[in-house]
Amino acid sequence: MRCAAWRWCGWRCTTSLSTSNHFGWLERRQNFYADPLWTGQRTLILSLFLGCAGLSLAAALQAGQPWRRFWRRWAQIAAGALLVSIGSALMFPGSWISFGVLHGIAVMLVLARLAAPLRAGLWPLALLCLLLPQFAAAPFFDSRWTNWVGLVTKKPVTEDFVPLLPWLGVLLAGLVAGQWLLRTRPALLAGPLAPGLRPLAGLGRWSLSFYLLHQPVLIGLLLAAQALR
Repeated sequence: MRCAAWRWCGWRCTTSLSTSNHFGWLERRQNFYADPLWTGQRTLILSLFLGCAGLSLAAALQAGQPWRRFWRRWAQIAAGALLVSIGSALMFPGSWISFGVLHGIAVMLVLARLAAPLRAGLWPLALLCLLLPQFAAAPFFDSRWTNWVGLVTKKPVTEDFVPLLPWLGVLLAGLVAGQWLLRTRPALLAGPLAPGLRPLAGLGRWSLSFYLLHQPVLIGLLLAAQALR
């Protein structure tokens, strides 16, 4: 049986290729919903994304981040999620994003912070989140009001979908792995970056801004190029 996370990889990849596909620039239209090449890529990228979010939460808690600072960052993520919903509704009114990656992260971070004191107990909780959609799906969760939980029986029509289950399990795995590394191998996370990798640190510090801007910039460039053809 495949890991439950594989059930959720049939949504469009938010990449420059999918944008090109939307505008009809590719000679052969790609099936970003079903082709294993693209669904597997999305699963890997999203897993890294959420795993890093969990690891970052572990580092923040280790540094003594207060709830006040947590909520300030959370508000930025929630505002970004709202912008994604509005922008996608304007561009894709029939498949707008009601619960994408930023929506998911906003909810998951609150739950993960509350669960962080469990430490090693997070491993079975993460496994439960990953496997539960395989056994507890029900038609009740198929509506747009409830599908954010993740126990759906069919994929919703949307440009991005990152429900709590199973993806909370990935973020919790990143959190507990980060806690373990900070406790036993802190140098792996606190050591200096190699000179060639230092420019990437800027992307990490401004990851939310980069995420919110990359698609509008790509779409704008493609629209401009299309107008000049």
